Amino acid sequence: MEISRTKVIATVGPSCSTFKIVQSLVDRGVNCFRVNLSHGTAEDKQSYFDLIKSTRLPSGGRPAILGDLAGPKIRVSGLESDYELKEGDVVTISNEEIGKNTIPVSKGVKFQKVDAGAQILINDGRIALEVVKHVSNSTLECRTIVAGAVENRKGVNFPGVALDVPSLTEQDEQDLELALKNGADWIALSFVRTPHDYDLVRSRVRNLGFAVPIMAKIEKWEAVQNLDGIIDAFDAVMVARGDLGVELPLERVPLIQKEVIDKATQAGKPVVIATQILDSMTDRPVPTRAEVSDIANAILDGADALMVTGETAMGKFPKKVIQVLTRVIEETESAINYQDYYISRGNKHLNTAQAISHAACSVAHDQDIKILITMTHSGSTARMVSRYRPAARIIAMTPIEEISRQLSIVWGIMPIVINEYNLSSEIQDVANAVLSREEILKKDEKYVITGGVPVGVPGTTNYVSVFKFA
Repeated sequence: MEISRTKVIATVGPSCSTFKIVQSLVDRGVNCFRVNLSHGTAEDKQSYFDLIKSTRLPSGGRPAILGDLAGPKIRVSGLESDYELKEGDVVTISNEEIGKNTIPVSKGVKFQKVDAGAQILINDGRIALEVVKHVSNSTLECRTIVAGAVENRKGVNFPGVALDVPSLTEQDEQDLELALKNGADWIALSFVRTPHDYDLVRSRVRNLGFAVPIMAKIEKWEAVQNLDGIIDAFDAVMVARGDLGVELPLERVPLIQKEVIDKATQAGKPVVIATQILDSMTDRPVPTRAEVSDIANAILDGADALMVTGETAMGKFPKKVIQVLTRVIEETESAINYQDYYISRGNKHLNTAQAISHAACSVAHDQDIKILITMTHSGSTARMVSRYRPAARIIAMTPIEEISRQLSIVWGIMPIVINEYNLSSEIQDVANAVLSREEILKKDEKYVITGGVPVGVPGTTNYVSVFKFA
């Protein structure tokens, strides 16, 4: 049983809009698909959900779905045609229709904290403006510093300025309901600023009758300032390097990425690295050496998953993108000494569940046991074991399909759906049946198993056992 420890998330889009292509990505190692809810009509989004749900993993289940909410991103909105700006041109930024020499942006944003001298970046920094005059809370007069063509739907950033924008837009509310009703296993919230953003989305999810985990996208300077609180509040985090590299100096992004990976893994929270993973492969079949090195370093740092965006959604070579990504993952992981890697993770335990999970990893490490099984109903035991990055392969057995899909983006975990069991005395028989069916172990080989009793009570990780496979 050789599966990659680092997981792969791919974004669906026009380039992978048929069953044949999407299934081929699953066959090449995609664990989860992202539906970018920032673009398209409700019908377009529905078609992508239906498409993903029609595909099948080798286990027979479907891949996980990540519904990515647009969030309060400010965009160019309402241009009749592209607007060519030259250096020195004076232009107005406004969320009201003013007419000529105006770049209209998303309605609802307030500019009361934007003063003269502030910088405005459009299309990931390709166009730069300087505020000359604060006309009103909805209008700014600006001078062009870096010229270019302004296009509809391109992002508009205000680095270092805390704008008054809602955490969820009206469109987000609609998209959230659509994603949940279509079986989204994760919800990603864009442009998170504080831990309180979690509470808002969580309440919306619960009001709709769901209990789906929520991922914070780290792409605002405020999020970096509130990183510890955000990691603590949210169920997972994503380093969204595109907007992050606009909001903050580019040279800070690699170190922030490392910091997020370290803090998230120490907290037992999955961390996803996204944006420009294999950007050059959008238009060409071969990646740059820098991209390959970037991927390898994210793996070496311990990222749970790597997510490709435009490479598969809009690119010419979606299949090759996944082939390259999985090859780099396999090659990099083959060079890692996971025994030493595990020891380097330290042994600080915040609670009993973490201590038991660490003990399970220690037993596997000390006795050179290659399989570590977690019996879980909520996924917490599996995530805690993954936190320690053990050399042993982690098999998460759960009777709940939704939990299995949620765990499919977590480092090192092979989730397997099992029949419901009610007694702790059944655990060994259940484990042996799976090991036999999957042909994972040979007779008399040992495995470690951990979980909680009473059975079915979330958060009760309290036992470790060693069995021989019979």
